[in-house]
Amino acid sequence: MTKTIMLACAGGMSSSLLVTKMTKAAKKENIDVNIFATNSSAIPQEAKLHHPSVILLGPQIKFLFNNIIKEVNVPMEVIDMKDYGTMNGENVLHQALSLMKN
Repeated sequence: MTKTIMLACAGGMSSSLLVTKMTKAAKKENIDVNIFATNSSAIPQEAKLHHPSVILLGPQIKFLFNNIIKEVNVPMEVIDMKDYGTMNGENVLHQALSLMKN
């Protein structure tokens, strides 16, 4: 079964670029995942609609973590600032996969 990874940032724009990099890394490693991005205000609705396996937050919205975790019953972490800043799709993909195993 395909796992779904949801990324969220303030506006959804920078995380969309990271989705592209993560998707490329997943294809290279033959990992079957669905990855999409959204903005912070849409996280609860998108979680209900898409039932993600994990949610990763951009570092710029880490202050929302405690509020969001109360609204969704999904494993969630904040993306490492360096990986987010460098758009390291491979590292962020592996962060999500690791979170799925916990």
